[in-house]
Amino acid sequence: MNIEAVSQQVIQDACEWAIMHGVAFKQADNTARHCPFSLAPIAIKRKTYEHLLEVTPLITRLISNISEDHDFLQSSLSDMARAEPFFERLMSLHRQAHGNNVEDRQNPARLPLLLMRTDFMDDRQHGARVIEFNGIAAGMGPFGQRTTEFHDYIRQQWPDVFTHWQENSDSRAAENQAMEQLTNAIVIAAKDVRSHFQLDDKNASSPTFLMVVQKDEDNVYDQHLLEVALQKQGIRTIRRTFEQLSSQLSSGDNQRLLLEGVGAIDVVYLRAGYQFCDYEAPELNEPVCCHTLSETRLFIERHHVAVNATISQQLATSKSMQMLLTIMPAEDYSRWGLSLNEAELVKSVLADMKPINPETIEWFEDFADKQEWVLKNQGEGGGHCIFGSDISSKLSQLSPEQYDAWALMQRLYPHEREKPTLAVRDGQMSQVNNLVSEIGLFTAYYQGKPATDFDGYAGYLIRSKPASENEGGIHSGMGILDSLTLGD
Repeated sequence: MNIEAVSQQVIQDACEWAIMHGVAFKQADNTARHCPFSLAPIAIKRKTYEHLLEVTPLITRLISNISEDHDFLQSSLSDMARAEPFFERLMSLHRQAHGNNVEDRQNPARLPLLLMRTDFMDDRQHGARVIEFNGIAAGMGPFGQRTTEFHDYIRQQWPDVFTHWQENSDSRAAENQAMEQLTNAIVIAAKDVRSHFQLDDKNASSPTFLMVVQKDEDNVYDQHLLEVALQKQGIRTIRRTFEQLSSQLSSGDNQRLLLEGVGAIDVVYLRAGYQFCDYEAPELNEPVCCHTLSETRLFIERHHVAVNATISQQLATSKSMQMLLTIMPAEDYSRWGLSLNEAELVKSVLADMKPINPETIEWFEDFADKQEWVLKNQGEGGGHCIFGSDISSKLSQLSPEQYDAWALMQRLYPHEREKPTLAVRDGQMSQVNNLVSEIGLFTAYYQGKPATDFDGYAGYLIRSKPASENEGGIHSGMGILDSLTLGD
């Protein structure tokens, strides 16, 4: 079956299913546009998948413990913060929250809820390796689950099309409960905070969940899917921007966080806050960029409320921390409660990374295979990576004061799908012959403990793209939503 043999009725049906189930982006005119997707899933070896299921919760436990090691965060990330203005601001907030030095160290009242997505690629030579940790705005879990459900729908409704375009007919779909498991973790945290105040709040309404969002964003349906799942569990959901919160938050008795017109807040979930523009308020004419709105984040952490992501969690999932964990010996992980065997499992999926300094630059120019490396800064999302020969040009433009904001990372070349793929974007289908995939595994920990039915694991997100494309984001790149099947 070639692409011409796939009827427009199939594509129309698929697009309508996506819109109907919320797998979409909001348009400026308040209409919806379906997310790009593949018509059938990828396949990976079951052994690889099971290895990732074993190691990813260990990574989350490690990050969770590092995020509460405030002296280590300050000492290990200080050079990077001096080189990167946004992280310099985060480090300043961290010092205000936790004390400037060991002598005045304190713990803010917030309770850490770590909802994390660890992104992997299955490299042809080295096996599955971490691309990055996502500890803030680590969304799209609902889209991941919906895409698994979508492919099952196509399998049942259009079996001939599905069978032809799936990569491996002998493989079976990997279970994906991302929406339910992330919801369960939030419910656990919300009920725990509410129970702490049950004497004060005995006449209060349901536990309340506050999602901090970007103004006028279009990636809202994934967020709403999570909210609907929470509402089904008896949780009230509220959405606000940092600008709104800066004038609407206040303190109640016993460090209770209150929102004007709503009441007490039990969980704060940041889907914004990973870039300066989330904190910009031009009308304030601030002498220091983004001071007022970022102080709102600090205000939240000084209250007895579950928070994802805490300032500490965002620092602990930075590219610089990823590099430090890659470089340090496995034995050093014992500081954060991992056995040597657990540490070696984590190390087995960390790709090689190198700091930027004069010695590294000289090595890169004289000896490195430039196509085997990626230059990364501390930015979240797409558009922050430089590849191949462009790396030399960028390195020559950096001043020594900027070096610590960047790192070199081993470039990953994942397996290309063995069969062509049918991709659908804006209602139009196209055949992709060299598709590669990024595997994002979700995990959830609350106060340092697993908060899902699967020892902290909470489902997956698959984003695929042509191998020739560097940017694979669903929203801003050439990526498409995908799902996973397991074979031998």
